[in-house]
Amino acid sequence: MRRIVESPSPNHDQRPAGKAIDILLLHYTGMRDAEAARQRLRDPAAKVSSHYLIDEDGLIHRLVEESRRAWHAGVSYWAGERDINGISIGIELVNPGHDFGYRAFQQPQMAALIELGREILGRHPIPASRVLGHSDVAPSRKIDPGELFDWHALAEAGIGLWPAPAPGPVDLASVQRALARYGYEVEPSGELDAATSGALQAFQRHFRPALIDGRADADTAALLHGVVQRLG
Repeated sequence: MRRIVESPSPNHDQRPAGKAIDILLLHYTGMRDAEAARQRLRDPAAKVSSHYLIDEDGLIHRLVEESRRAWHAGVSYWAGERDINGISIGIELVNPGHDFGYRAFQQPQMAALIELGREILGRHPIPASRVLGHSDVAPSRKIDPGELFDWHALAEAGIGLWPAPAPGPVDLASVQRALARYGYEVEPSGELDAATSGALQAFQRHFRPALIDGRADADTAALLHGVVQRLG
């Protein structure tokens, strides 16, 4: 394992008793540079943190011990759980984000993430289907790590899943049921409401970044059914 720099943050508390750590949640920092991000994640007034911060050159900072609940997910939801902080490991990837010049994630950064991710998966029972982006658990608020993050490469390295398209119904109510089965907070109303559109955009950012329009077209539906098939 590559060297990890200790950069402790005060922004953490006790995890809930009796719950496994079973989500790996990825973010981008969305700030102008790495130092600004590191300062914010360690600022007690900001009340935000993550367990790790990975710079673009691959340097890993440990901010919060994995045994503690870091404050990275905010108001969020996945598969019936609202305290995502309580059951997750959060990793922030230095990237200026959509407000400051969003760019592809750098190779040394991805290599460090893969190495760290494998170590984390060795310590915690995190299923491939629960390696997620911030936009997945908070689609109405967040779009990170965004469409330039290489989820496919991560899955190829054994972290997360990458679906093959699968047949399935394409009517909106069926798509909504599949979104909910995966984990999004969506009701099968048959209407393209804000929650459904937001979940579809988050799903597209993760699995079909070529077109992020929040609509249940045939390609998106096929990938969604492929994901659901992998859930078992």
